[in-house]
Amino acid sequence: MTPQQIQEAAEALFQAETSGRQIGLLSLQYPHLDLEGAYAIQAALIDSKRAAGRKVIGWKIGLTSRAMQQALNIETPDSGVLLDDMLFDEGMRIPAGRFIQPRIEAEIAFLMKAPLKGEHVTREDVLAATESVAPSLEILDTRILRADPTSGKTRIITDTISDNAANAGIVLGKQRHAIGVFDLRWIGAIVKRDGIVEETGLGAGVLNDPVTGILWLVHRLAQYGQGIEAGQVLLSGSFIRPLEAPPGSIFEADFGPFGSVSLKF
Repeated sequence: MTPQQIQEAAEALFQAETSGRQIGLLSLQYPHLDLEGAYAIQAALIDSKRAAGRKVIGWKIGLTSRAMQQALNIETPDSGVLLDDMLFDEGMRIPAGRFIQPRIEAEIAFLMKAPLKGEHVTREDVLAATESVAPSLEILDTRILRADPTSGKTRIITDTISDNAANAGIVLGKQRHAIGVFDLRWIGAIVKRDGIVEETGLGAGVLNDPVTGILWLVHRLAQYGQGIEAGQVLLSGSFIRPLEAPPGSIFEADFGPFGSVSLKF
């Protein structure tokens, strides 16, 4: 990818979100697009958002479950950036037209009290830097078509990464817990849409332990001289499949003693 192509793709994604009109698959437009190029597009997109007044509040990790990785024929998660306009209050109603094709995932969020940076950061470092953990819902959206109408080709990992890992919103539950209180592998959620149980899952679905997801993120960022800052929110990865969120839908995620979180569209 040339610098011009990276900027063109980022601008197209920025305009797609602003207008609510999806663009075609970048993987078709740029057949040579690789993971490095996709992250470069994502970075340029975030630069445009920051220039428009947005502030970075954290990171998200995606594609952490074995099932999702096998579906996309990959062996690694991906990551995206959380911005201040993506944070919604627990239980609030999302305005109509805010997103294009929203979906919902249940995750464990990490709230950080200390920075983490470098390829030598350990699991113990992650635990020491975590202020608390909380139940959360992530809102996914896509500024890129899910499938090309002519060829039928579906999005691949480079499309998703370019599109900020399909990130669109985050809702944090009100509960906060010290990192050592629960074994996060056994923290699960019963997720209802319109009162009907649609999905259940356990934290172990995230790389066997959500803490491992945070460690992966720190090491990936280290490759670019970046790191996690104190005060940031980290979404460790979903342990349920994405649920479609049509207008009028109501979501409730019951994490048992860990807490709960809800959202309306």
